[in-house]
Amino acid sequence: MAQSNISLSNVTFISPTDGSIVQDKIATTVGALILSLVFVLGFPGNLFVVWSILARARKHNVTTLLILNLAFADGSLMALTPFFVVYLVMKKWVFENVMCKLLFYLCLANMYASIHLIMLMSIYRLVAVLWPRRVSLITSRKIVLRLLAVVWVLVMIASIPAIIFREVKKSEGASLVCEPVHEKDSYVILQYTLELVLGFLIPYSVILVSYICILRRIRNTKFHRRTRSEKLILAIVLTFCLLWLPYHIINMVQVTWAWCPQGKVKTVLNLIWHKSRAVTSSIAFISSCVNPVLYFFAGKSYIRREGLAFMARLFEGAGLDSASRKSRQNSQNSRDKYKDADAVMLKDKDPDSASNSTSNAKPVKNGK
Repeated sequence: MAQSNISLSNVTFISPTDGSIVQDKIATTVGALILSLVFVLGFPGNLFVVWSILARARKHNVTTLLILNLAFADGSLMALTPFFVVYLVMKKWVFENVMCKLLFYLCLANMYASIHLIMLMSIYRLVAVLWPRRVSLITSRKIVLRLLAVVWVLVMIASIPAIIFREVKKSEGASLVCEPVHEKDSYVILQYTLELVLGFLIPYSVILVSYICILRRIRNTKFHRRTRSEKLILAIVLTFCLLWLPYHIINMVQVTWAWCPQGKVKTVLNLIWHKSRAVTSSIAFISSCVNPVLYFFAGKSYIRREGLAFMARLFEGAGLDSASRKSRQNSQNSRDKYKDADAVMLKDKDPDSASNSTSNAKPVKNGK
């Protein structure tokens, strides 16, 4: 792609091979502030979640395993934020080309992992609601561990474009930047459409269908009460969607820019995604520090009783498999009570019938 600066209607066109998303001072300043706050809150928060599950949880149910993997993905993403803060503050890439590829690869992989783990939570909730008696068979520990391994392998494969297209290059100001290098517009379309489809459209379609089925099932039942686990998972889903939506909107803007022929529309779209990419990417990072905050508010009732183990007790109590076992146990207990009541009634009824039969037989005996 030829390097060019084209002035059109007082708007300067900057091609992606010339311009850089770190050239905008306001965007980089806002992005650096957001990432700094995210690191301070998110990194220790996710470490605490991982420690709570590994050291304090008495049992690892399916929900606990999913949250553990989600906290690991979010914590890994938080560990990368200092590199991006340095990048935004200095407005140049001071690390090697290998680090450029590796950091953005890990960033994309953890993004994919987070949304797909949330998707698994929604699917598990759906199975627990629709087939509560079979949930322990369908989602056994061995099956869940294998499924988690498959998810991590797939997200590692899906993130390979970050390694292929990321390069350290010189910007207009002769400073080094780490940004995607696309020789053709079709490569732009391929990379960001892949992120949009795999990182947003497919998982959120599954999540949306799952919750529609869950709500329909709840409406058809006698009790419409939502469990704490359902509210917690729904909060995770909504916050992740809201915080990643701007990032994927900019992806769509960049894909549209690649499709457009040269002209005013292409110039404006180019200006939009260049000025917005740093801020929307930083906002997306917030999603990885929000979950520990949600866990804290969901489990604050456990703090006085459990102390530092309050979060582990929350995850154990939010386990849908344990909840389904409790419901089956309660139903079994109620059936046992009914059986005991019937036995007592029959036992009480037998002496009456015996006395009635003897009383009825006595007159006959006297009659003789």
